[in-house]
Amino acid sequence: MLSGEASTAPKHDTIEPLRAVTVARRSANKALQAAWRQIGSMLVNASATLRDKYRDLPRQQLVETLAASRPDLIRDKHDAITLRALRSLARRHQFLTDEVEDLAHELEQLTTNANPGLMALKGVGPVTGATLLLTAGDNPDRLRSSASFAALCGTTPIPVSSGRTQRHRLSRGGDRQANWALHQIVQNRMVHDPRTRDYRDKHLAKGWTLAAVYRSLKRAVAREIYQALLGHCPIPNYTDLRPARQAKNITLTNAAQHLNVWPATISQLELGQRRDDKLAETYREWLIAA
Repeated sequence: MLSGEASTAPKHDTIEPLRAVTVARRSANKALQAAWRQIGSMLVNASATLRDKYRDLPRQQLVETLAASRPDLIRDKHDAITLRALRSLARRHQFLTDEVEDLAHELEQLTTNANPGLMALKGVGPVTGATLLLTAGDNPDRLRSSASFAALCGTTPIPVSSGRTQRHRLSRGGDRQANWALHQIVQNRMVHDPRTRDYRDKHLAKGWTLAAVYRSLKRAVAREIYQALLGHCPIPNYTDLRPARQAKNITLTNAAQHLNVWPATISQLELGQRRDDKLAETYREWLIAA
């Protein structure tokens, strides 16, 4: 900008609130994982009495049991000290879990307000959406094409052909957080999107490796994300669902039980925070017939 050669504005400061919440959530999540690892390692080194009592409990039950434990009632002094430390870590784990959930909810609201079209894409969640928004900044117009955005995310295919072998690999450069976000989106679609699974199976049958399939899918997702960042992504209109449900005095719980989903899923669908065209169509047809 100072040289007069740049034609677009740099990143604006208005993206900083989203960055601040993302950093806070990432830090809390790392501390949460550290607390869980410390609980596990401490139980491994504890006495046989404590180890046999707690090691077979599932994660949630273990944390709750340790947080509610009473070290003062244990006669063995060394076991009491160890259990007191375990209780401290368990309570820290509970606190950090609540903090991560609160920050994730705030992150979802900020990301949806910033770019509802991006959040409407299949497989894009609040964390991955925020990561991609931070990569692009407030002015994605500085990214002149989907190819430049793919290069920024480290998903530009690099030719590694040799002789008669024609193939490409993923770039090792670019923004690794954005690359991780694209990878998470592809993994989500592998589970929940039949078209993505069909694409995978079709190309695996042709002799492609799974890494090559992921490379191609991440490049395609980068192209789709770029269009959403520019505001060219159509947003499905679900605003008619909630008034139609309320007009017939149907509760969220009843609708969720009929559609075999969680009530939160129906609520997010009605508010436009979740994109699921098939579920929306089924829900709309049921409301009309109800």
